Amino acid sequence: MKNWLFIAAVNGALAVIAGALAAHARDLAAGAEADIRLGASYQLSHALAMGLAALAARGKPVLCAGISAGLFLAGIVLFSGGLYLLALTGAHGFAFMIPFGGAAFIAGWIALAVTALKLEA
Repeated sequence: MKNWLFIAAVNGALAVIAGALAAHARDLAAGAEADIRLGASYQLSHALAMGLAALAARGKPVLCAGISAGLFLAGIVLFSGGLYLLALTGAHGFAFMIPFGGAAFIAGWIALAVTALKLEA
């Protein structure tokens, strides 16, 4: 699970970079700053969740924890990535990705809850 922890840390750094871009970029289209901030917020919170899933991957729940981490990564790519692409290109075709990312986030949290139930006291 150290790979998931590494991916979580990289996503945390990328989320901070995206937030800085939104705060300091001058030539963003109207609404693009808000889209990037929202994407960065979800990316950062789910990078932390991915790290939590990686740390919970011990013994029986290792498979559920891996599924959870993978779903969080899919959510980051689809939800945050869709928002970033929409904001930076203005192409509304990327908006189709966003709800799938949200569904992946929800499924990731459910998989993390199952992981918690399988942990030994």
